[in-house]
Order: sequence, then C-alpha cells, then structure tokens
Amino acid sequence: MPEADVMPSLTVPQTLSGSGKPLSVTRLRKTYGGVTAVDEVSMEIAAGEFVTFLGSSGSGKTTTLMMIAGFCEPDSGSIVVGGRDVTRLAPQRRGLGFVFQQYLLFPHMTVWENVAFPLQLRGVPKAELRRRVGETLEMAGLSAMARRRPRELSGGQQQRVALCRALVYRPPVILMDEPLGALDKKLRDQLQTEIKRIQQELGLTVIYVTHDQEEALVLSDRIAVMRDGSIDQFDTPQELFERPRTPFVADFLGAANFLPGQVEQQASGHTLVRLDSGGLLKARPQAASEGTRVRAAVQPGRLALCPPDEGFCTGTVETVTYVGTLVRITVRPEGSADVGPVRLELPAGRSPVVGERIGLTADPDNVSVFPDVLPDAKDGG
Repeated sequence: MPEADVMPSLTVPQTLSGSGKPLSVTRLRKTYGGVTAVDEVSMEIAAGEFVTFLGSSGSGKTTTLMMIAGFCEPDSGSIVVGGRDVTRLAPQRRGLGFVFQQYLLFPHMTVWENVAFPLQLRGVPKAELRRRVGETLEMAGLSAMARRRPRELSGGQQQRVALCRALVYRPPVILMDEPLGALDKKLRDQLQTEIKRIQQELGLTVIYVTHDQEEALVLSDRIAVMRDGSIDQFDTPQELFERPRTPFVADFLGAANFLPGQVEQQASGHTLVRLDSGGLLKARPQAASEGTRVRAAVQPGRLALCPPDEGFCTGTVETVTYVGTLVRITVRPEGSADVGPVRLELPAGRSPVVGERIGLTADPDNVSVFPDVLPDAKDGG
C-alpha cells in the first residue's frame, strides 16, 4: 500500500541551480471555428520568475499554456524562450518541462526509470544520467523509493516523481497544468510549499495554470488573471488583491462586495462616495466627476465592526457561519431595500449574533471605485 506523504527537508545540489530563462509571448491568438480562445495575449516573463495563469473554465489559460508548450499551434503571434523563437517548433524541440494534472508515469517502470527516461531519449551518457537522476531524486526526497513502481506510491509521491522527470534534463522553463488538482487540500498545501521552494532554490522559470485563487496567491511572483481569452490584469499577488484594476479582478480574486452609489466629493487623497444605503464611504482616489454613478468594491476581510449609526453602513446581522479560523457574516444594510447584503469576514472569537444591529467601517485604502457596471458572471471551473 502507498505510504502517507511526509514532506522531506529539501537539499538542492549546486549543479542543479540557475536553469531559468526568460520567456516572451507576443500577440498570441488562437481560434476554434468562430470562437476566439486566446485573443492577442502578450507578456514578458523574467528568468527565475513564477507566473500563474489564473481564470475560470474557458478563460484561455490552458490554451495559452498549450501554445507555449507546442501542443497547440497559434493562429498568429510569437513565443520566444531565452532569445530563441520556438513558435513553430515541435514540443520535443523546445526543450521545455511539462507537469500535468495526470501524472502520466509509465506503470511498468520504476521511479528511477521514469525519471531517467527523458535523459535516455536525449542520449545522455550513462555516468551523467546516473548522477542527474540521483541528485534529482535526492532533492525531492525520493531516493529511498527509486526501485518502486508508480502503483506503490501515494498520489503526492507520484506527483513528485512527475516533477522530477520534468526537472532532470534542466529545461529552461517548466510548464505546469493544474498539477495539484487531483490531490486533497492538506497534500496540496504541502506540495505548494515544496514546488515554490524547488523553484526558488533552482532559479527555475515556471508557468503554472490553476483556477484556485488561493493557490495562485501562495505560489506566484506574478499572476495573469484571464477572462474570455485576454488578460484582465498581470501583476503581483499583492497588487491584484489590494489594487484590482477591473471589477472582474476584484470579484474573482477577492470576492468583493460591490456597493452602489455616486461620487459626492473629490477630496485630497480620497474619493467620497454616497452609497444608495445612505452612508458615506471614503475610497482610494478615483478619476470620476462628482455625481457619477459608481460601485465601491471592498473585500469581506477588509471590513470591520463599529457601533451602529457610525461608519459607512448600519445594518442587521442575517447569518453567522463559523469556518474554523474565520467567521463569515452577512449584514442587511438599512436605508435601501434595493441594496443586497454585505459580506464580511472576522477572526474567530467574539462575533455578532443573528438579529444584532451593527455598524461597518473600512480603511479608505482598501476600497476601490469602479464605474457602475457589475463584473461578468463566472464559474468556478
């Protein structure tokens, strides 16, 4: 029976380090019939950077990754890796590493043989092959399992074998297509830590695809939030979360509350919004004239409690849900029947009770203002 995963301490041999190369994608486009899957996507990825394509099903993230890998030919655009144009090269000639959600290990081969296979295909001399495979398995804590076959390993161990197989021939870029999607949450969290540590210590350039917002925030140096084949925002996790540039990004990454109102005043250092519920909400500066209809966006975790009739909103608690370290609360604002409930998250502990009248407040620096248009509907796939 496969053993439970115990994550090893990571020791990276010096000979494995520094293999990353920059990658450039310019106006990449792909259509299927009359449907545009990827629409003029461009980005520059630095050597040693961990970039994630984040989006729901149909956003274009996997198609973009497949074009970079060479498994899907673009209609137009270019892909350059380390200064070399690989746009029209076959996948095996690009030299990129690929890790799938399905491990795709050879069941009749041992762990050692699975990891050695890419080197055998490349005609690496036996002595060099043994050294590289040994170092790579040691790095991943798999040396003791070298003679086992995939069926004798746990899911996490199999995924680490797949990662080793992608690393062993020192690819300039590693591409990962939802590699942890089939694992349970605890193991996913552990492997996220190991993948990030390996990437940093080896100086790898990694492009990672996921629809899991938390995973993207944990792993990435930068995230490309994709929608309808285009990139809505390409930025650091902190900028995306704290400074979303579109309602879609604010909703997709932060599950923001969108509070309707109009700009009442442009003051030094902030925009003052008169909400439809009657309250006044200070937000980050926004280039909008007074009287403009807007929606103020604030994430549930950025709201705080205050006494009733203070802050920007007073309302009645409708639900209180305990979720471990957090309590999720919905509040029905007073002042307008057309305004939906406001969601907030508080640390577990003392929390208001259903039916209690409370006030809400927020730091202006945590409030974004957008034109009065709701973000597009999305799925969670």
